[in-house]
Amino acid sequence: MSGNAKRNLVVGTMAVLVCAAVGLNWKYSTQEALQQAEETGTKILGEATLVSGQEGTELAEDTVYEGDDYFASARLTRQQARDSAISLLEDAAKQEDADKEVANQASESIQVLASYTLKEAQIENLVTAKGYTDCVAFMGDDSLSIVVSTADGTLNSTDVAKITDIAMTETGYAASAIRIMASN
Repeated sequence: MSGNAKRNLVVGTMAVLVCAAVGLNWKYSTQEALQQAEETGTKILGEATLVSGQEGTELAEDTVYEGDDYFASARLTRQQARDSAISLLEDAAKQEDADKEVANQASESIQVLASYTLKEAQIENLVTAKGYTDCVAFMGDDSLSIVVSTADGTLNSTDVAKITDIAMTETGYAASAIRIMASN
């Protein structure tokens, strides 16, 4: 195997591992939140319902979470996963024997993660500006999950429409790629 092929294989493997780590982190943090919801007796608000007559605009299954520190914990977990991924990508780009293509791929991946971070922050700020207590957004390649804290712990179709509009405007994602959940 040539040196370039080995480097590409190493960088490709690192990229897959980073993606797997982020995916597993997301999966386990979601499972922990669902387990906490089940243990504390919180309710699941309902199945998907049509929000405004537009096709593809659905209200995802809304789950109510309890816990004052959910939002801080979710932001911290998200940031730690991103920091870890960025660190691995920076290491791959800085390797002395890395070719330009590998360095460019790592740089592009870092830019994508930075873009996600900015868009998540914009969504969180705009949602809280609409009067919601708190909000945390999780953005991926083709999906967005938003957890919103409201005074009564529920979201109605008007709330979902407002938040979906913000998310679609900021990300360009279709409404069907956006999940919105309530937390109390």
